[in-house]
Amino acid sequence: MTDGRPAHLGDFQLRPRFLLITAIALPIGAVAALTASALLKLIGLITNLVFYQRFGTDLVALGAGHHPWWLVLTAPVCGGLVIGVMARFGSEKIRGHGMPEAIEAILTGGSRVAPRVAVLKPASAAISIGTGGPFGAEGPIIMTGGAVGSIVAQLLKLSADERKTLLVAGSAGGMAATFNAPLASILLAVELLLFEWRPRSFVPVAASVAVATVCRGFLLGTGPVFGVPAPGTPGPAADGLALIPGVTGGLLAIAATVLVYLAEDGFAKLPVHWMWWPAIGGLLIGLGGLVEPRALGVGYDVIDQLLTGQATTSLIVGILAVKTVIWSLSLGSGTSGGVLAPVFMIGAALGAAEGDLLPHIAPGFWATCGLAAVVGGVMRSPLTGIVFTLELTHAWGDLLPLVVASVSAYGLSALLLKRSVLTEKIARRRLHLTREYTTDPLETFFAHEVMTHGAPAEQGEVVVYADDTLREVANRLAEGHAVRAAVVARAEPDRVLGVISVAQLLHARRRDLHEEHHRERVLVLNARKPAATAEV
Repeated sequence: MTDGRPAHLGDFQLRPRFLLITAIALPIGAVAALTASALLKLIGLITNLVFYQRFGTDLVALGAGHHPWWLVLTAPVCGGLVIGVMARFGSEKIRGHGMPEAIEAILTGGSRVAPRVAVLKPASAAISIGTGGPFGAEGPIIMTGGAVGSIVAQLLKLSADERKTLLVAGSAGGMAATFNAPLASILLAVELLLFEWRPRSFVPVAASVAVATVCRGFLLGTGPVFGVPAPGTPGPAADGLALIPGVTGGLLAIAATVLVYLAEDGFAKLPVHWMWWPAIGGLLIGLGGLVEPRALGVGYDVIDQLLTGQATTSLIVGILAVKTVIWSLSLGSGTSGGVLAPVFMIGAALGAAEGDLLPHIAPGFWATCGLAAVVGGVMRSPLTGIVFTLELTHAWGDLLPLVVASVSAYGLSALLLKRSVLTEKIARRRLHLTREYTTDPLETFFAHEVMTHGAPAEQGEVVVYADDTLREVANRLAEGHAVRAAVVARAEPDRVLGVISVAQLLHARRRDLHEEHHRERVLVLNARKPAATAEV
C-alpha cells in the first residue's frame, strides 16, 4: 500500500533548494547594501538642497545652523504634498513606515512586491526625511530591500516560502548595511518577518546579511554608528537600577504607540482625501520644528550626542517632548518614514534625562539603557533591542543592564498593550498575526501512539508510516484531501497496522492544553506520615 513518497520529507530532503536559495540571497545582500547607501545619500542630497541651499550627499544635522522660520514650517508641508501625490497616483504601498507593509506582503501577497514600490518607496522616504520629517531610513530600507528580494524571486520559479525568504533576505541586508548591525538585523528578521526559525530561511537571510555588512564596509565604513566613550564597569547596582529606564521606557513606548493610533484614527475622521494627510502631518512637524529644530530629520547627530553624554539639558527635554509628539502624530498621517531612528532618539533622551538623577556610571550609559528599553517596548522585540544597542555603540560590557532594561520594557508593554506599533496596523487591516514561537504539539507524538490498531483500510487510502510525527500525518491528510489514513510499517509497507483520523490528531492538542492549564502540586513538604498499623 505504499505510495512511494520520500521518507520524512523536510529541510533535509529540500537541501538542493535550500542551497539554491542561499546562493540567490548572496547577491541580494549586495544589492540591498547598495540600495541602503543610495537612500542615505539621497536623503542627504534633499536635506542639503532644502535646508542649506547647496549640493551635497552627506547626512547633515538640522537645526545646527539657522533656518528661516518659514522654511522650517513649510518644508515638511511641501514634502507631505509630494508624498501624498506619489501615493495616490503611484502606489499606496509607499505609505507608512515599511515594516507592516513588508509583513502584509508576506501574509497576504505571497511575498510579491510590485517593482514600482522598489523605486517609489525610497524616493518618498528621502523626500519625507529630507524635508524635515522626524523619521528614520530603516523602514523604507526594509521595504525597498524586501522589494529587491521579491522581484528577483518573482523572476524565478520559486514557492511562496522561498519568495518570503528572499524578501526577508533583502530587508535584513538593507538593515545591516544601514546600521552596521548584522546580528540585530538577523534577529529582527526572525522576530518580525520570517514567522519561523528553520534552516531553510535562517541561513539564506544570514548569508545576505553577511554580504551586505561586508559591502557596507566599503560604502559607509566599518565603525560603530554611534561609538560611545570607553565604558565603565556597570556593576550589580547599575544592573538593578537599569530597571528604572526599563519601566519608564516601557511606559513611554505604550504612550507613543497609543498616540500613533489615536492620530491615525483622527486623520481617518477628517473630511479630506488621505492624499492630503501627509501634508497636514507635515504642518504638525513644522510647528514642532519651530520649538525644537533638532527634532527634525533623521537625527543621527543628536542620537550620537545623547549616547556620548554631550547633550545639553534643553536638548534632552526638547527631544523627549517634541520628537515624541511630532513623530507619533505625523506617523499616524500615513506619510513615509521609518520608526527605528526616532525610537533610538526618544529612548536615548529618556535615559539621558534620568541619568541626571541616577548614579554616574559612564558618559551616556543611562541613555544607552533608555534606547534599549524603548526599542524593546515599541517594537516588542527585546532581543533585537539589546543586540541593536550593543552593535550601534560597541558598549559590549553593558550587556546585562541592557537585558534588564529591554526585557522589563517589553514585559510591561506586553502586559498593558494588546499589540505593538507594528502589529496594530496589521490587525486594523483585518489580518491576524502571532509572534509567539512554541513547539508544535503535533511534532511530539508519532502515528503509532494514537492510531486505531487493526482497523481495516480502504483501497486507495492515504498512507502514512507508523514513525511519522502527527505533523507529517496532518500534512499528508491535507495533501490528499482526506480525513483518515492507513498506517503502515516502514520496513513492511504492505502491512497495515491500523488507521489514523483527523480526530486522533487532536490528542496532541489536548495534551498541550492539559500541560498549559492543569495545575497540580507535585511535591508536598512536611507531609504527615501515615499512622503505623499494628502488626497482627
